[in-house]
This record gives sequence, C-alpha cells and structure tokens, in this order.
Amino acid sequence: MPKFIHTADWQIGRQFSTFDDEDAHPLAEARLLAVQRLAALAVTHQVDAVLVAGDVFDLQTVSDRTIRKLFNAMAGFTGAWVLISGNHDAALAESVWTRAQRLGVVPSNVTLALQPEPVLLHEVGVAVLPAPLTQRHTYGDTTAWFDLADTPANYVRVGLAHGSVQGILADDIDSANPIAPDRVARARLDYLALGDWHGCKRIDDRTWYSGTPEPDRFKANDSGRALLVEVAAPGSVPVVTVLDTAQFRWHQLEFALQVSTDLDALQARLSQFGSDAVVDLRVQGQTTLTQHQQLAQALGETSARIRHLRADLSAMHLAPSDDELASLQADGYLADILAELREEQAQVGEAGEAARDALVLLGSALIQRAPAQEGGVA
Repeated sequence: MPKFIHTADWQIGRQFSTFDDEDAHPLAEARLLAVQRLAALAVTHQVDAVLVAGDVFDLQTVSDRTIRKLFNAMAGFTGAWVLISGNHDAALAESVWTRAQRLGVVPSNVTLALQPEPVLLHEVGVAVLPAPLTQRHTYGDTTAWFDLADTPANYVRVGLAHGSVQGILADDIDSANPIAPDRVARARLDYLALGDWHGCKRIDDRTWYSGTPEPDRFKANDSGRALLVEVAAPGSVPVVTVLDTAQFRWHQLEFALQVSTDLDALQARLSQFGSDAVVDLRVQGQTTLTQHQQLAQALGETSARIRHLRADLSAMHLAPSDDELASLQADGYLADILAELREEQAQVGEAGEAARDALVLLGSALIQRAPAQEGGVA
C-alpha cells in the first residue's frame, strides 16, 4: 500500500517585512523548522515518499545559504522526495533550481521534477505526474498532459501540480495557473496533490490542497497542515489524514468596546494566547480614560507574552466620564484643549489618531497630577 506525505507552499526565504526584526526572524526560521518536522513525520509514519506541490522557495533570489539550509532541513528523511516548481520559484532558464544544482546540494533521494514527464517510484509502484510551472503565471492548464500520460498498469497514478482549480476557489485567484476541476477523472488519477492555496482544503475524495505547513498570514484558512495519503491499490479511494505541522498560530480578532464588560471579554480573550500566537487585533468603540489605561496595560502584557501582537486602535474613541473630567481639575486653557481634542478625535485618519493619542497623554498626566493638587502641592 503506497503511503506518502503531501505538502506544499513552504515559501522558504520569505521576508516578513511588515514585522519588527525581533519577530520577523523567528517567523522566517519557522518555515525551515517546518520542513524538519515534515521529515520527522515522514519517518514516524514510515511513508514511501514526500511530494511537494510547488512554491518550495518564496522567491528566486534567496541566498545560497538559504538554499543549503533548505536541503539540510530535509535530511531527516532519507526516502524519496519529489519537488515541483510553483509560481514563486518557477523553473526558468536561470532560477533558484539551477542554482541549487550548481551548488551540488540536491541529494540523490530528492527528485526535482521540473519537466512534465512521469517520475516512477518503482519500489512502491507509484507514478508521479508533475506539472511544474516554468513561468510565474500560465494561462493554459499545465496538468492537461496527464490525460495521455502512459504509466505502468499496476502503478498508482498521482498528479502533482500548483495552481487554481477552476470554479472552486475564490474568483480573484481563479485565473492564472488554472487546473480543470475534472482532471482526476480525465487523467485517471488516484490522487491529485495540489499547492498554491495556503489552507488545507478538500476538493473531492481524490483532490486536495495540503496548504502551507507553517502559517504565514492572518486569513483563517486552516493552514499549518500536511496530508498523509494512503492508497490501497490503483483505483482505490485514498485515505487522507490531516497532520498538524505549525509552530505558530495566526489569529485575527475584531472587538467592539461599548460597555465595561466588553473590555473584560477582550482581556479574557487575550489571556488565552500563548507564546505560539501571532495576533492581529482591531478594536473599535469607546472607552473612558481609565479603561483606556487598562486596555494599554493588557496589550503590553500580551505583547510580551506572545510571539507578535499588532493592535490597531485607530477606530477607538475616547469618552472620559464625568467623574474623570471632574478629577482632572482642568479649567481655562486646559479645559479648552480637552474639549478640542475630544472633537478632533472623531476625524478620519492620522489627524483623528493624533488627537486621540494627545487626549490620552494629557488626560493621563492630569489624572496623575490631581492627587498632588488635592494635597496642597502645586
């Protein structure tokens, strides 16, 4: 019974340029560590091969060191690896693949399937039909040749491709690198291993996207997976098991603060995240000055505990309570400034954010000063 791991979209060399260096480096390194985990899973599950459906590298210009580190990360599994090129690492006349070959770092157990021709794994009776991309965007179906591909009669036929199954995925990605939705039937495939969609997704019993093994975006699409595939015999429906491979988990949250219990709920939610969390938080609504200080404290504690926190408070509105305004003991010029800032924070964009930040700073300073004034100290 042939058994293999289906994976894709490693995106080795990806630069997380919108993150601070403190977070960007661990996120990039996690992609190489995911490959090591895949090799370990291949050993644990005693698979016959690991099939990689494109976008092994994130870009053509990765360093030689990164190329070497990638193949070193694969060393834990000495069985067969079959890799195709995707749109990020297309098999151009001069590419990251030709560089890897010149460096002499491609092990003998690794097949770079950069031509549309069968790869026969004789020991296990599997014929892999690869559809490598030779340019970033193609408008013809690179899997069309599968239909007429001749393979040994008793071999399991597995397609390996990178692209978009037409009519299945979102319309905005349903154009370049198209794949016919009935390719499995037309090409008599036992399984079609796909890459490009970064989430784990079943198209039908024989057609799957594995998704990326390490999440790299906030979109909730079930990423951080690989697939263990077992095919009893040619024509049998494969048994597909989802494997968890992620080091970091990405979360996108939106909270609206209107009453005090909303802030309690947000704090409780933030407390649930551990060191493996990458969080994009967007908060809207309004708070008092005291509540804003509590929110800032919670965000600071969370940021220090998890891998990364990006907090967008641009839609927040500060509404100091009557008691807070009274405690500020602001009159004359200060009262005018507070009133002006309260109005200006309603503006859209940087002006509104600047007014809100100024209101927080001024309000906090006045709150800290108030006890001293009450005690008779100027």
